Amino acid sequence: MARNRLIESRLTPNAISLTGLALNVVAAALVTQRHFFLAGLAFIIGSVMDTLDGRYSRMSGKGSAFGAFLDSTLDRMEEGIVLAAVAGYFAAEGDDLLAGLVVVAVVGSLMVSYTRARAEAIGVECKVGLATRPVRVVILSAGLLFATDFLGAGFGLLEPAIYAMAALTTVTVIQRVLHVRRQLVGTGGV
Repeated sequence: MARNRLIESRLTPNAISLTGLALNVVAAALVTQRHFFLAGLAFIIGSVMDTLDGRYSRMSGKGSAFGAFLDSTLDRMEEGIVLAAVAGYFAAEGDDLLAGLVVVAVVGSLMVSYTRARAEAIGVECKVGLATRPVRVVILSAGLLFATDFLGAGFGLLEPAIYAMAALTTVTVIQRVLHVRRQLVGTGGV
């Protein structure tokens, strides 16, 4: 009953997508203020919105080609905005290595999505790899939520999260390139 009211409402999938973007901007702003736990919560809720917009689109029949494009575009922007704030934090702390690794994670994240899109454009399904969007969201969420002191252990998880994201996105891009090559060798497309 409540589901039907929601579907019949004026709520659109694009509004959900834009809400996710707004929450990720809030998360980035909270990172700049060193409120990592709150940033983690905003990032999680914003990321949940990213999964809800597609489901709502399918359930309500309110989806559009532009909505799918907007959703995919905003997903990339949101991750980049939050990671840029994290890079700024590490740069301000004088940790050039971690600031650089955040850049690697951002580029890797974008390339994970790009390799899939390009593969699908040439007719190859490409969902392989370790660092899919949900995996990256979990890693970054844990890093933000427990950025300063993980269960009293005297260290935070933000640094290990960035190391993991930089490594896993790089590996995933390689996995996807090799996967596409293998698929195309079999068809003579190489």
